[in-house]
Amino acid sequence: MKKEIHPQYYPEATVICGSCGATWKTGSTQPEIRTEVCSNCHPFYTGQQQRILDREGQVDRFYKRLQVRQDYIDEQLVKSESKVSPNRPVADLNLGTRVENVLKEAGLTTIGEILVRLEGGEQALLEISGFGRKSLIDLKKTLRQMGYQLPEAAEEITV
Repeated sequence: MKKEIHPQYYPEATVICGSCGATWKTGSTQPEIRTEVCSNCHPFYTGQQQRILDREGQVDRFYKRLQVRQDYIDEQLVKSESKVSPNRPVADLNLGTRVENVLKEAGLTTIGEILVRLEGGEQALLEISGFGRKSLIDLKKTLRQMGYQLPEAAEEITV
């Protein structure tokens, strides 16, 4: 072995637990060792595993992240439900001002009212003065793209 490259060995080094204050002697290259937890106070060795060692608020940070995740999921659910809400105004369909005005004159101001009218078939909307086949096709196409389920009567093509 080479001389003077090895660290000094302390056969009576003191180990001090920062949690319970227990001390004992051991051999080490450092004269004093400080630990956070020892076998006298660690939950695994003492049988108190239900006690969680919370070092610097790790448990609190975990629960905070868990709550933020749950809030995000709830927010996304509310957004997706509001996308197919029957209470949305007809203006959200972006069909054009002429079509919107015709529907407004007919008393159809929300998407839910249009869907109810479509339950009577395509002819129920085509009977509205100023609302033609092209407007109906655009309306149905836009409703499908937005995620609305059209009534079966509206799916039947009448000539």
